[in-house]
Amino acid sequence: MKRMFRAGALCLAGSLLCGAAAAQSVNVYTYREPALIKPLLDAFSAETGVKVNVIFAKEGLEERIAAEGARSPADVLVTADVASLVRAQELGITRSETSPVLAAAVPAALREAAGHWYGLSYRARVLYVSKDRVKDTALTYEDAADPRWKGRFCLRDGQHIYNNMLFAAGIVHLGEEKAERWLKGLRANLAKKPSGNDREVAKDIASGQCDIGLANTYYVGQMLKSPDQKPWADAIRVILPTFKDGGTHVNLSGIAFMKHAPNAANGLKLAEWLAGEKAQAMYASGNFEFPVRPGTPVDPLVSGFGPLRPDPVSYEAIIKARSKAADIIDRIGFNGGPG
Repeated sequence: MKRMFRAGALCLAGSLLCGAAAAQSVNVYTYREPALIKPLLDAFSAETGVKVNVIFAKEGLEERIAAEGARSPADVLVTADVASLVRAQELGITRSETSPVLAAAVPAALREAAGHWYGLSYRARVLYVSKDRVKDTALTYEDAADPRWKGRFCLRDGQHIYNNMLFAAGIVHLGEEKAERWLKGLRANLAKKPSGNDREVAKDIASGQCDIGLANTYYVGQMLKSPDQKPWADAIRVILPTFKDGGTHVNLSGIAFMKHAPNAANGLKLAEWLAGEKAQAMYASGNFEFPVRPGTPVDPLVSGFGPLRPDPVSYEAIIKARSKAADIIDRIGFNGGPG
C-alpha cells in the first residue's frame, strides 16, 4: 500500500513524469532551451539506458518543486544561470551530493562547496557590434555608457537574469552610486525600449536599428546554424568586454540535486555524465558554450572571438548585489527606454 501511495503521489505531483520505471529513469526539471539540452540528454540515454523524463519551463521551477514537497518527482534541476541554482538551495529543495568524479571535472569556483550544485557550462556576456558601422575592436562594459553611443545601443529586458547578473557585477566593481550612473548612461544610449531576446539584438543591428548591444556568446553559433538568422550573425562582430578593474562577465549553467529525488542515483549518474569528456565536448561544439571541464577544447568559432579572461568577482558577491541592481533598474525607469 505504501508503494502504491508513493506512485500515486508522484503522479499527482508531476503527471508528465508518471509511467517510467524508477530504477531506469531520471526526472529532469530544466530552464534550458530544448534545442540546447535535448541532444545531451538523448546521448546520455543512448549510452546508459536510463530514460530521461523532462519538464521544460521558463520560470518558477524552484517554487514548483518547493510546493510539491516530499512528493516531488524531480531528481535534478538543470538551470541556465547560477542564480537559479542558488535560489533552489535557499528554498531548501536541494541536497548535498559529494562525487569524486564531479570534484575532478568541475573547478571549485564553479560548484557549491558542499555539493548542492555543480556548474556544467558557461557563456560570456559580450557586446555585439555592427561590422559596418563600428570600428572599435576593444571596449569595456563602462564604455557602453559613453554618450557617443547615444541612440545606438540595444538589449533585452534589463531585469532579465542575464542582464541583472551583469548589472549586479557592475555594482560589485563600481559601487552602487557609480553603477547607477553607469546604468543611467546605458539607458540614455538606448535606441528603443529593451525587448526581445539576445538574438534580436543581432537582428536589430542587422536592420540598422542599433549599432551595439549586450548578448551571450553562444547565440552567434546558434544563429549561424539557422538559415533565417544567419544574416543577423553575419552582420555583427563580437567584442569581449571587461570591467576596467576586472574581466569578462560569465554566467554559469549547472545542475542541482533535489532533496526528495526518487531516482537519486540516476540523478548523480546524469550529472557525472554531463561533466564527462563526451558531454563537455558537446557543450562546446554543439552549443558553442565554454565547457567547465579543464582541457576541453572550445569551438573554433568561439575561440575566434579572442582570449577570454573571466571576471574574478565571485558569484556569491554578484548574487548578493542582484536585488540592488533590480532596484536601480526600476528606479531609473531603464525598461521605459531612452529619455
